[in-house]
Amino acid sequence: MKEILVLYYSHRGSVRALAEEAARGVARVPGMSARVRTVARVSTVCEALEDEIPADGPPYAEARDLEECVGLLLGSPARFGNMAAPMKYFLDGLTGQWVNGSLVGKPAGVFTSSASLHGGQESTLLSMMLPLLHHGALIVGLPYQEPDLNSTRSGGTPYGASHVSGADGHARLTDEERRLAQALGQRVAQLAACLADRS
Repeated sequence: MKEILVLYYSHRGSVRALAEEAARGVARVPGMSARVRTVARVSTVCEALEDEIPADGPPYAEARDLEECVGLLLGSPARFGNMAAPMKYFLDGLTGQWVNGSLVGKPAGVFTSSASLHGGQESTLLSMMLPLLHHGALIVGLPYQEPDLNSTRSGGTPYGASHVSGADGHARLTDEERRLAQALGQRVAQLAACLADRS
């Protein structure tokens, strides 16, 4: 089985829920499976450390996860129109993978969650695309042929899957958000399968 890395940071669970749906979409593609990973929180206190193994959920990502995957799905909450610091911190540490071309030619999609409908989702998705472009990844979005993109009253953009979590962060994914996250996962996995067949 070839693997798509589903890499995310989630503060209150919304991005994790999107990651789980994207992984379901990956699993729809024959010969593909999802390797789900997260990143640790960062702290302004230099002595603060996270446990090496998260208390719950998937393991923390390692650089080799990017080397071993055939595609990538990257998720982060929206923070003032940008990706959250833990994801940025992880990506900033990938100089070796950039030099080695670990992501060159690999398809990649992005997903996010914000508290409000106009909470910077699209700029956050674009901010996650920038380092992926520097790494040589092939950016995959969602086409308007996905019916839910035309009808959603919650999350979902052509730039990637998204969710509106509400001010308290407890809103569940809508059916449209769920289907769009799955569609993104499936599209990345399908492209990765096609590229693998040609190499």
